[in-house]
Amino acid sequence: MQKAKKREKIFQSVKEPKREHLIPLLQEIQESEGYISPEAVKALGQFLRLPASKIYGVATFYNQFRFKPIGKYHIQVCRGTACHVKGSSSVMQTLAHEFHLKPGETTRDGLFSLEVVACLGACGLAPVVSINGEFYANMTGPKLVTLLRKLQRKETQNN
Repeated sequence: MQKAKKREKIFQSVKEPKREHLIPLLQEIQESEGYISPEAVKALGQFLRLPASKIYGVATFYNQFRFKPIGKYHIQVCRGTACHVKGSSSVMQTLAHEFHLKPGETTRDGLFSLEVVACLGACGLAPVVSINGEFYANMTGPKLVTLLRKLQRKETQNN
């Protein structure tokens, strides 16, 4: 119910619902809820008088939109040329082996989610990993495991 109230508040910011508001509203909903849920698509469709198929058609065209909740720690691994050459594939292999985490997935405990991105724009720091928007340079598989284990311990202590 809380999400529905937040959505209504977002919708109230639009004076006259038009199709041109679709992308900005999708962005605001995702910012508020963390992802685009089926309920959000339905509510947005009713608000803009658009079928869900149109909303999904637009939202799936852009890779910025997510349709599943992400983990508390959103890991983005850069696969740009510099990062690829400097070993980002081994970072990905380590995540798959140590955390059973593949691109687009979230760990069972909801702690980590993984997204592969084309470029994080930090080529001089390659390979780069971003966790919740904080960049980690010259990343290796073992360095990432150490960092993620530290985050796991922190969460265990907090709960």
